[in-house]
Amino acid sequence: MEETKKAKKTNHKIWNSRLAGSFSRRSASRAYCLLLTACSLLSSASCGYHVAGQATRITPDVKTIAVPPFKNLSSTFHIEQQLTAAVTREFLERTHYRIVANPDDADAVLKGTVKEVRARAITFDVNTGLATSLQVTATTDVKLEDVHSHKLLFSNSSYIFREEYQVSETPSALFEEDKPALDRLSRDLARTLVTDILENF
Repeated sequence: MEETKKAKKTNHKIWNSRLAGSFSRRSASRAYCLLLTACSLLSSASCGYHVAGQATRITPDVKTIAVPPFKNLSSTFHIEQQLTAAVTREFLERTHYRIVANPDDADAVLKGTVKEVRARAITFDVNTGLATSLQVTATTDVKLEDVHSHKLLFSNSSYIFREEYQVSETPSALFEEDKPALDRLSRDLARTLVTDILENF
């Protein structure tokens, strides 16, 4: 009888141990799945980043902001047009300011300069050694100045944004794939810039 009780206790301990192990494996598996999901969400997000600039509160007398065409010191054709259009659109959609192109008609002027645009390979085909995806990086200098007081309302000389894109196996399609990546980068920069100005980072 005593041996039967001991056997039951032993079996009970073994069962509890297995059950705990099962829950432990389930918890680990669940945590692993959550980790994979988080990584997936992060990898699908924009690859751009920026260093916050200096800003002061925009005074109430600023009603109109001029966004003249950005200057382009890089070798990337039309990137300044994409950035200017994206920034203008972001201001129009998210703020109450009147946006114009001529600084003579404005209370504040946003001046932007594309300092550099670079592209580098980040993944390669293991069989051919050819690049399968590239990362384009744009560095810009942006300033918002009060026309009347000549005070800088916002300044960031090292706005850095990045965007990744896949490389086609057809060399002739490479340029076409570059354009959507620069469009996404321009929108990301414009969205972050307006947010930084409005929130006074």
